[in-house]
Amino acid sequence: MDKYLLFTPGPVNVAETLRHAICREDICHREPDFDDLLASIEQKLLSLFQIANRSRYRAVVITGSGTAANEAILSSVVGKGEILILSNGEFGERLHKTSQIHNNKTHLIEVPWGTPFDLAQIDAYLAAHKIDVVAMVHHETCSGMLNPLGPVGAMAKARGALFVVDGVSSVGAEVVDMEGCNIAFCSSSSSKAIGSYPGLSFVIGRKKHFKKLKAHAANTTYLNLATFYEFLKTRSQTPNTPAVPLFYALEQALANILREGVTKRFARIQARADMLRVGMRRLNLEFLVDEADMCSILTTVRVPPSLSVRDIRDGLREKSIIIYEGKGCFAGRVFQVGNIGELSDYDIRFFLEALKDVLLTLQAKAADLVATVRPKGATLVRLPAPTLALTKVVS
Repeated sequence: MDKYLLFTPGPVNVAETLRHAICREDICHREPDFDDLLASIEQKLLSLFQIANRSRYRAVVITGSGTAANEAILSSVVGKGEILILSNGEFGERLHKTSQIHNNKTHLIEVPWGTPFDLAQIDAYLAAHKIDVVAMVHHETCSGMLNPLGPVGAMAKARGALFVVDGVSSVGAEVVDMEGCNIAFCSSSSSKAIGSYPGLSFVIGRKKHFKKLKAHAANTTYLNLATFYEFLKTRSQTPNTPAVPLFYALEQALANILREGVTKRFARIQARADMLRVGMRRLNLEFLVDEADMCSILTTVRVPPSLSVRDIRDGLREKSIIIYEGKGCFAGRVFQVGNIGELSDYDIRFFLEALKDVLLTLQAKAADLVATVRPKGATLVRLPAPTLALTKVVS
């Protein structure tokens, strides 16, 4: 093959239309040309989120990865209030670390990676503490788990708290109902389910919440969300020099989604995930989390006994396929297969055949090695699964 197939949660293989868009003519970002480009992107983002009351929402675009958008929220929204971070994975932990830098009154409810939240525990915590902001990752990429927005948003609203969501890897593939789930601010990025190049992120939120940000002392210069909103509202501009070619590409990616239809796109991504999961189950592979809890963009697969995740990854790379290895407590135990970006049904079938070939080759090698050293009559012993840690709550 003349290219890598990126079966990852981002970056992704981009559409050919984006390759043309990123090479468009040079413009000055302080001219009306960029004003129009930014306005077009904002309107397309509101359409992607399927917001009914569009006049109540704005979207600022930041030159920086999804982490930049998250830090803009966490450094700008809390002020002197108290924030509760909900964490069940790597990116929940990142929200917590970021919040601790900017907010002295950061609370934490933490459960083991890949474990669903106990909603009753969250509600009890909110009842017992005066919390002003609740923050949660929608899709926890380290496990592939999709966390529930509706119940948490309802609990935050009932306690008078703002609900902010890290939608970095879910927006563009999963429904994020800003209005129905009482979400004040949601972050996301260009290079994952939206299908564009890395380097841009954005924050979408209610106007009334954006307006209140100016009452908070600035904690950063570059990522002050109040400044981004002021420049957007008064000038249709960004406060800092934007990566203009990436803005062209993002606009094209959003146009591609809207041309297909948001609902149809979500269904197509889910169909790809289903096709992959059926095929991998036929190879006797097991998944880390229940399929009912999975996001539609990613499947986290347990590494078969006697095989190495690095060998699986290297074998697929030789066939021009790129996957993720597990991280943190999942390192060496899982690999991850994404299904976003420009991947066709043919690419899915090619991946499944390649995976089958790699697994059979590695299993044959492993069997040969075992056969030469196993004493006669010896039996294999299955080791017990590691014990999960208890829920951790920090105030």
